[in-house]
Amino acid sequence: MNKSRWLPLAVFAALAVLLAAGVWLSRNPNREALPSPLIGKPAPAFSLPVLHEAGRLLSSDELRGAPYLLNVWGSWCPACRDEHPVLTRFAETKRVRVLGFNWKDEHADALRWLEQYGNPYWIVVTDYDGKSAIDWGIYGAPETFLVDARGIVRWKYVGPLTDKVVAEQLLPMLDEVEKTR
Repeated sequence: MNKSRWLPLAVFAALAVLLAAGVWLSRNPNREALPSPLIGKPAPAFSLPVLHEAGRLLSSDELRGAPYLLNVWGSWCPACRDEHPVLTRFAETKRVRVLGFNWKDEHADALRWLEQYGNPYWIVVTDYDGKSAIDWGIYGAPETFLVDARGIVRWKYVGPLTDKVVAEQLLPMLDEVEKTR
């Protein structure tokens, strides 16, 4: 029998196996839970303008000593509007400082957005040119990071926070962070 007759069948079988493996590996329904290389490492240092206080800069060193939740948002981001009620409810618990990280936004647009939808943030810093966002590995909004009192990134979530994400991921991680204080 001619071996060249079996070659197309062997190639087809190999492609079918690769396709089946790809389908099997992508069965995780939580595709937004991307691992971050920052988890377990010091949060990137920054010194950024404070949205509501002209001329004031806030540095990452000033945030040490207590955990904080850094939420990346922009007035141009429709998903940020979706998560805003969830973030507001969480911030109202006052369990941890919620820091707004306004990314690549216009100053007036950011202020107008917060006035329209409410301001859940303890303080809002602005990254107009996006340079600090690169250090954080931010590639979209919303993204949220939990940083412990020592300045170590403990958790990251990509996409809009939901009540389920807060209950099942953020709050348990916050419990762990608070135990290590």
